[in-house]
Amino acid sequence: MTEIKQADYQKLLYPFLHETGAVNSEQVLKAVQKSTLSKCQEVTNLREKTLDQCGEKLIDAGIAIAKSFSAGATLYAFGNGGSSTDAQNIVVDCISPPNSRWSSFPAVSLTSDIAVVTAVGNDVGFENIFVRPLIALGRKGDVALGLSTSGNSPNILAAMEQAKKQQMLTVAIAGYDGGELACSKAVDYCLIVPCDYVPRIQEAQATLYHSLLEIIQEVLQIQKKSAKGKQQSSNSIEPQ
Repeated sequence: MTEIKQADYQKLLYPFLHETGAVNSEQVLKAVQKSTLSKCQEVTNLREKTLDQCGEKLIDAGIAIAKSFSAGATLYAFGNGGSSTDAQNIVVDCISPPNSRWSSFPAVSLTSDIAVVTAVGNDVGFENIFVRPLIALGRKGDVALGLSTSGNSPNILAAMEQAKKQQMLTVAIAGYDGGELACSKAVDYCLIVPCDYVPRIQEAQATLYHSLLEIIQEVLQIQKKSAKGKQQSSNSIEPQ
């Protein structure tokens, strides 16, 4: 096998630095700008495509979750790797909303308790790290929200099946074609980012769940206004 020198690697990775034999700052900035704008366009196009394809399902899922929250539900979010941090982001935005108009709701990230994750993973298998907490904490009417870029993560699928057994509302956010999550009868709503490049999938998934949270909050605001209007109307009626 022919050995490639470090300088050759640098030429492959950063060709614009070697075209003239010297670093040209203006050339570098132009290359970086071109690359950045290209990625921004990719992200924008994918987000638009994702919302076009699953917009109605996204709204339906938001309405269903809002209804669950109104009935006193707790949301349980979970995922692996980068998706675990997305799950934590969702929970933070539920407990401590970024918008002062929004209401806060009970939510738990099943990826946050490393003692539970490692205990279950070590004792009964990694595929059960979200199942066991759901068995202990989940109640009928609660919400299980799982994220998987592939849609095929065994522990996410197992958690969805367990949540459905406990009569919880189940929502999945996936990439590619949705994988097994899209076909699972245990998943009530599967929101799919139609892409096979993980970084772009995760960026678009962030757009999906932030949009989902906005829909939930808007639905709840409408419900509050409606209930307030009915109460005021009832109070204005004089007894016969």
